[in-house]
Amino acid sequence: MSPYFSYKNGLLYAEEVNLVDVATQAHTPCYVYSRHALIHNWQAFAEAFKTVPHRICYAVKANANLAILNLLAAQGAGFDIVSSGELERVLAAGGRADKIIFSGVAKQSAEILRAIEVGVGCFNVESVSELERIHTLAAREQKRVNIAIRINPNIDARTHPYIATGLSNNKFGIDRYDVVALYKKIQATMPYCQLTGIACHIGSQLTELGPFVETIECMLAVIAELKRAGITLKQIDMGGGLGVRYRDETPPAIAEYGRLLCEKLKESGLEIIIEPGRSLVADTGILLTRVEYLKQTRAKNFAIVDAGMNDLLRPALYEAWHPILPVVQHSDRPGVLYDVVGPVCESADFLGKNRLLALAEGDLIAIAGVGAYGACMSSNYNARPRAAEIMVDREKMYVIRERETVQDLFAWEKVLLC
Repeated sequence: MSPYFSYKNGLLYAEEVNLVDVATQAHTPCYVYSRHALIHNWQAFAEAFKTVPHRICYAVKANANLAILNLLAAQGAGFDIVSSGELERVLAAGGRADKIIFSGVAKQSAEILRAIEVGVGCFNVESVSELERIHTLAAREQKRVNIAIRINPNIDARTHPYIATGLSNNKFGIDRYDVVALYKKIQATMPYCQLTGIACHIGSQLTELGPFVETIECMLAVIAELKRAGITLKQIDMGGGLGVRYRDETPPAIAEYGRLLCEKLKESGLEIIIEPGRSLVADTGILLTRVEYLKQTRAKNFAIVDAGMNDLLRPALYEAWHPILPVVQHSDRPGVLYDVVGPVCESADFLGKNRLLALAEGDLIAIAGVGAYGACMSSNYNARPRAAEIMVDREKMYVIRERETVQDLFAWEKVLLC
C-alpha cells in the first residue's frame, strides 16, 4: 500500500483525510484515491527514463476516471487506448491527440475514422486485416497516419494466463517472423501508412525482469532485420506490464525497470515508449466498505460487507489477493479468521478469504491496491448502483464520480406498451 495511506493514532488516513470522515460524507462503498500517490508514481517513471528520448503513455484501461486522466495529462502524459470511448475520455480530460497510441485487436471503422479525424499519434496494428482497413480509411480521408506493428514475440511473461498477451496462442499482435515482409508491403503499396515504429506488450503484473530482457532482445533482432531490409524506424514501444506488490510479490522497482530499458535500448537511437497502467495507479486507491453482518457457521466465519464483486471483480475473476485493513484499529479485540464477502448472489462474491481481522458489525474496512482494474471493471450486476469515487488532495476530498442511483440503472430502458 502506498505510504500516502497510513495510520495515525490507530485511524487510517488517505493523505490528511481520515477515512471515517470520507465514509460519513460519501457513504460506502466508495473508491478513494490519493492525488499525491499518483503524482509520485508518475515522477518515478519520468525520472527513470530521463536519460533517453521517451514517451510515457498511460494505459487508460487501468483506470479511466476523467480526474485521473486530467492529472496525468497535466504532467505531460501520453495515453494508450483500446477503444473510441477511451479516446473521447482522454480528449475530454485535456489529453493531446498526437500523444495517443491506439492499440487493441478489434478497432471498428468508426473508431479508426474518429482517431484519424482527431489526429492520434500512432496506430499499433495487430493484424493484416486491420492494417488494410486503416489504409483504406486513411486513403478515403486523404490523411497519412502513423503505423507501428505490434509484434507477438511468443514470450512467456510468467504471469496469470488471463493477463498474458505475448504468447503465440494469444489473440494479440503479429508473428515476429511475418513482420519484415509486412513492412515491405506497407512501403510498396500503402502510401497513406507512415511506418513509425515497432511495438509489443507481453502481459500484465510481471514481477521479474527476465521476460522484459527476452522481449527487448527479440525486438532488437527484428529492428536489425528491418534495417538490413532498408527500413528505419523512429520509435520502439515496449508496452507496459510492470507488476506491483499486492501480497508477497517482489516486483522490480520503477527505477530498476527503467534502467534496464534505457541500457538495452539506448544504442538503438529510437524514442522509447512505455505504457504503464497498473504500476502507475494500483497503489493510489482503496475501496472503502462497511461490515453489515458477522456470520459464523460450522465451517467458516464470514464478514459480510456492502461492497461486492460488482464493485471489485478481481478476486472473483483471478482469485486476486488484496490487502484488507481495518479503518479503526482495535487492539482490545481478538482477531478472527474471516472470509470477507459481499451481497451479490454468487458464491464467487468474495473480496478476501481467511483474513485475520478484529471486527464488529458496522466497522469500516479498506481494500487496498485497487486503483487499477477496480472501479473501471465494476458493473451493475444484481441491479447494484456503482460506487462513488473520491480524490483526496492533502486535507481536501473531492467527488470525482457521483454514486449512481437505482433510477440511473434503468434510465435508458423501455417497457413494452402492450
